[in-house]
Amino acid sequence: MNAYIFPNLSKTNCKEYTVEACEILRECGVSLHMESCYKNEFPLDYVSFAEEEKCICDCDIIIAIGGDGTILQCSVKASRFGKPILGINCGRLGFMASLEASQLGLLRKLAEQDYTISRRMMLDITVKNPGCSDMSFSALNDAVVARSDDCKIADFEVSKNGQLISSLRADGVIFSTATGATAYSMSAGGPIIEPEMECIEFTQICAHSLFARSMILSASSRVEVKCHTSNSAHVLLNVDGNIVYRLTDGDTVEVVKSKRYVDIIDIIGGSFFSSVNSKLMRPLKDISEDFVK
Repeated sequence: MNAYIFPNLSKTNCKEYTVEACEILRECGVSLHMESCYKNEFPLDYVSFAEEEKCICDCDIIIAIGGDGTILQCSVKASRFGKPILGINCGRLGFMASLEASQLGLLRKLAEQDYTISRRMMLDITVKNPGCSDMSFSALNDAVVARSDDCKIADFEVSKNGQLISSLRADGVIFSTATGATAYSMSAGGPIIEPEMECIEFTQICAHSLFARSMILSASSRVEVKCHTSNSAHVLLNVDGNIVYRLTDGDTVEVVKSKRYVDIIDIIGGSFFSSVNSKLMRPLKDISEDFVK
């Protein structure tokens, strides 16, 4: 087995955890690959260093060591090359990660092929601006269209397959996959969705309405959002946590299901529901227990 190691050294103790993971995988006979830029950080003679694309092509799996953002950073490339991702959390929440840093010993299951794959739907996002070429992006979590600092509030028109489904004044709108349902969308009041489900979730951000509710749309939907602003104000398109485009009045953003998927490795089994209970519900239980005491 060949593994591409992708560390996020901005995370506390990531370097230490990466070395420990590499040692465990080496003992299991796994061949390790890492991008050339990390050669000085990890002077390990049993690791092969090369350009990232070659590493991904040569590997069987990608191991992302960091947090959810690290996994998202790998997701588009992983989907393009058809490589599954294993996430190791050394950040704060790490909701998408299969392992915590304290569970590195379970990496031995990789060599034994004792794991399952969770297939996750992605989104393709296209910006359409009259007189300009279309711009396209892909997302595992979500696409967010929201006002920028120079815009007090914006008007949005959201349609599905050409039919208007919502006209609202708000800070923005979120279009997420089931994977992204536990990210920004949940914080804005959206529901938790089992991550293998194929759908597009539409959630409003601080809508100026008494009846702002999330909508779950079929995966076959072609969703379009048009934004209207005044006084040369802008709206930002954010894809998986990264601002990728400044929209102006009349621009259209199209969101559809992607043909590509991201495969997430689950070593423990039932990692999603474990994360829901331990990382989302557990803090509430702790507060409740403290209150009773």
